[in-house]
Amino acid sequence: MKIIVLGAGQVGGSLSHHLAKEANDITLVDTRADVLHELQDRLDLRTVVGHGSHPDVLEQAGARDADMIVAVTSSDETNMVACQIAYTLFRTPTKIARVRANEYLSYTSLFAQEALPIDVLISPEELVTNYVQRLIEHPGALQVLDFADGKVSLVAVRAYYGGPLVGNELRTLAEHMPGIQTRVAAIFRRDKPILPQGDTIIEADDEVFFIAAKKNIRAITSELRKLDKSYKRIVLAGGGNIGKRVAERLEARYQVKIIEHNANRARYLSETLDKAMVLRGDAADEELLLEENIEATDVFCSLTNDDEANILSAMLAKRLGARKVMALINRTAYVDLVESGIIDVAISPQQVTLGALLAHVRRGDVVAVHSLRRGAAEAIEAVAHGDRRTSRVVGRRVDEIKLPKGTTIGAVVRGDEVLVAHGETIIEAEDHVILFLVDRSRIGDVERLFQVDVTFL
Repeated sequence: MKIIVLGAGQVGGSLSHHLAKEANDITLVDTRADVLHELQDRLDLRTVVGHGSHPDVLEQAGARDADMIVAVTSSDETNMVACQIAYTLFRTPTKIARVRANEYLSYTSLFAQEALPIDVLISPEELVTNYVQRLIEHPGALQVLDFADGKVSLVAVRAYYGGPLVGNELRTLAEHMPGIQTRVAAIFRRDKPILPQGDTIIEADDEVFFIAAKKNIRAITSELRKLDKSYKRIVLAGGGNIGKRVAERLEARYQVKIIEHNANRARYLSETLDKAMVLRGDAADEELLLEENIEATDVFCSLTNDDEANILSAMLAKRLGARKVMALINRTAYVDLVESGIIDVAISPQQVTLGALLAHVRRGDVVAVHSLRRGAAEAIEAVAHGDRRTSRVVGRRVDEIKLPKGTTIGAVVRGDEVLVAHGETIIEAEDHVILFLVDRSRIGDVERLFQVDVTFL
């Protein structure tokens, strides 16, 4: 696939890195020649220096025969204009734009084909807000990812000493929870993947990914760790776009406080939010945190634009007694660093955004992609089409399908029914199949599995 990526920032750079490794023809456009030069030295791609919304730059990048343009520069306006020009001058088939400002997003008629012809809108703030909300709704989870319109979830939890299933074989899970359907998709032990078998024994500190219907998540989590009580008191550090959105989502059901350093922004938040309490101050101020009873806080979530400030305030909150701390971290190196320490969850905006972008790049009918473990693994929702003659999966039992090494089928969603996949499960046409890949290099093989081929048989 020939793809033009506009913007070599963290999202554009990460996306180009992923796609270039999958034999796509990538051209990366940015105004910063030094950044492009560094990426070109590391990746197999073309680069063009210039403004992504300029017609001559797009033509130089190959827009006339490109399959897709992904506009993820730091400017909403540049991204929107680039998609308009790609449509008007070059008739580019698929146009994806990152748009951050709610002032644009709240007017959906702007993005109709006859207005701004953008096929897919990506809002990082909305994606991160959803991510944080799911973590708070499911205490104890490290990651909660939804598939099939929320009917089924993939959940990551860390197994603790004392969990009923810790030290036992996976096949005993059904005995512990009769009537509850689940499948352990993968286990990461000391950062190395283990493909689970019935005789696999879960050890304390394993990172366990399981798939289940949403209503069963809490029951399954209790088998792997001491079940956290439901959260009540939430403190958000930073009242920017993400902090405000998270507060709006949570304030009706939780006791929410926002700590905002800027006086004007704090005043605006206090006038805009209904129930959340707004405090003007520094989230890394020990006295302020103690005054606000940080030791009684269930979740402290640091959401400012400053990685270092987020890390330090989350570490301080944890030391002062907050039950769970989360920090928004843009630098990938920092994410790896802090998740092995005091901070419970490091939220990476580019990894969250990357999954949303990849769903529209994957071949075959792939409707959802989640990038896991800093891009090392992926969870995919693919729709099966065709019949036994034209498809490699339809009409076949799961144990008949030649899955690439390191790939497991976790669940099948058929209409409103969630089927946890077992060897004898038969895939039918239009089933939504949830797969887990511990080896991203096999992604092309998985895509081919779900492509209809009239010459297959």
